[in-house]
Amino acid sequence: MKKILSILVCVMLFLCASAQQTYTFAHRDTLELKLDVYQPANPRPDHACVVYVFGGGFFSGARDNEHSVAACKAYADRGFVVASIDYRLYLAHAPKVPLLKMYTLFDTAIRYSVEDCSAAISYLCSHAAELGIDPARIIFTGSSAGAIAVLQTDYARANSLPAAAVLPKGFKPAAVIPYSGAILCRNNALRYATPPAPTCFFHGTDDRLVNYRRFRGAIHTSLFGASSLAKVFKKNSYPYWIMRFDGNGHEVSIALPQTINEFCAFVDATLSGADMQY
Repeated sequence: MKKILSILVCVMLFLCASAQQTYTFAHRDTLELKLDVYQPANPRPDHACVVYVFGGGFFSGARDNEHSVAACKAYADRGFVVASIDYRLYLAHAPKVPLLKMYTLFDTAIRYSVEDCSAAISYLCSHAAELGIDPARIIFTGSSAGAIAVLQTDYARANSLPAAAVLPKGFKPAAVIPYSGAILCRNNALRYATPPAPTCFFHGTDDRLVNYRRFRGAIHTSLFGASSLAKVFKKNSYPYWIMRFDGNGHEVSIALPQTINEFCAFVDATLSGADMQY
């Protein structure tokens, strides 16, 4: 009996250990960038994968901190394979510059995140079979700086920008779901050369950190929040939903797992080909 119990304990420990695995997907400078893959107990039959990008203002945060783990487990509980990824936190080591040049640092931080997000996607696509995912059903989501990173990565993909050059040819996310995100544009005009992925915006209308509407920064530079982005999507008939949190601020960036039902509803609607104007 003791022997049987010992075997059962070993099996349970193995299953728990194998539920999350860590992989190195890129080397940048002296950094080894990793991703944690969470395998669901009850996988979705469509092998959809959620790629999660943590927040922290491009100077802090981690793929395996308390909030990241809670979000990833919420996705895995709904049957998604989940990858929580690293990216370079440029602002943590950026040189001191005058206030007027801060947007140059911010632009570089975003570019680094796009390069690293693209590298993570490339890794996942090239290892799709062993990870049990469908590269055509990758959902890109993130919180705060991570939300900016996922929006900016799809923007770079749609416009064939160099930062997204390592993405597999023809790749397009099945959906992009940013929590309190925005897109930085230097020319004050946000345009897509090819259509963006279906996008569901979660944003507080009183967000002062990542502006819900539009923040004009340095000359000819703007940060387009969810409200401004939704107008562009609507004008061009790009598929989108927008979840406005009236009177809420940047706390919406950590609205998971409370909004997991809305998250899954958007993914299911997208994958089924439903009308996405909302």
